[in-house]
Amino acid sequence: MNKILVIEDDINVRQNILDLLDAEDFKVIGAENGLLGLQLAQEEIPDLILCDVMMPELDGHGVLKALRQNQLTAMIPLIFLTAKSDKTDFRQGMELGADDYIIKPFRRAELLAAITCRLEKQIVINQQSQKKLNDLRNSITLSLPHEMRTPLNGILGFSQLLMEESDSLDSQTIREMAEDIYKSGERLFKLIQNFLLYAEIEIIATEPQQINLLQSQQTVFPTSALTNLMMEKAKHAGREADLQLDLHACHLKISPTKIYKIIEELIDNALKFSPQGTPILVTSKFVNNTFNLCFIDCGRGMTADQIVELGAYQQFERKLYEQEGSGLGLIIAKRLVELHGGTLKIQSQPKEKTIVQVMLPCSTQGEFIGEDNSYRSKLSIGNETRASNDLSKK
Repeated sequence: MNKILVIEDDINVRQNILDLLDAEDFKVIGAENGLLGLQLAQEEIPDLILCDVMMPELDGHGVLKALRQNQLTAMIPLIFLTAKSDKTDFRQGMELGADDYIIKPFRRAELLAAITCRLEKQIVINQQSQKKLNDLRNSITLSLPHEMRTPLNGILGFSQLLMEESDSLDSQTIREMAEDIYKSGERLFKLIQNFLLYAEIEIIATEPQQINLLQSQQTVFPTSALTNLMMEKAKHAGREADLQLDLHACHLKISPTKIYKIIEELIDNALKFSPQGTPILVTSKFVNNTFNLCFIDCGRGMTADQIVELGAYQQFERKLYEQEGSGLGLIIAKRLVELHGGTLKIQSQPKEKTIVQVMLPCSTQGEFIGEDNSYRSKLSIGNETRASNDLSKK
């Protein structure tokens, strides 16, 4: 039974619609204003919303805008009910994401036809989403064994050599084998952790209460742990001179562990897919109650089609580049940002420059102001000038 929310301030119109839909075996919910309707939409997650345009407190356009900005309600089809027939009003509603308009007064058959049409379209959308989920399952089934086998081969191969040839191996060779075993173990451990985290993220995405809990947490950015993370990653890759940080403090609606994971995956990508000696710039700023974090590198980049097709367990041009990894890092970062009410955007010019931009909502405490609350990496003047010049050429 489909659930329909009717948001209409005229009590007679609202009750007539509720009675009509109830007679057609729909489960119906009524709201007398936009604010209550928005609250019910977030609590009930209806299959479709009928919404008046002209209402006190919060009009239909305000309701629609708020719905589309919330991941839980963004995909709910909405049909406007309006006495206005001006094309400008229609265009404004459609630009905000309305699915249809019905002009008052309307007939029973007209309303039911519009509802049926939108519900049928939603079924198709749900089927496409299910197909993507099935494709993901297939990708996991095919790629996960390979990704696990590679480090396992290293662990098993070197450990077997140590067991069989230990008497004839010198200490340096044994140490090198032990290091290779450790690196393979680290790679396998991270793969398993990312796989489990991605599964957890997808489960959370289906549970509104878990999303609300996730979005209720807060942290301060940046912390010493986050700046140390990026510098240690660059140091491990032999690219300390390439990293340039310009970070400003802000309260964020995200837990420390989640922002840590986002930054870990994005700095790993920037280091992995750009050559040594090219700059990696990480900046943050606070604009209109939104936290903006950018990672800019001068690596091989991505085409527009590759960005559109970005998904879990998907790697581009793997045969050409033979990179390690399951391809989960970037999609994990993207999904974590989205679950916290933010967006992750990628702009890229292949073989020139890639910009990964994370936008997250700030808490009501807002931005910290002051020189002591900003962080800039202590690069030598020569390296900083070179990095800035290299980026400006792109």
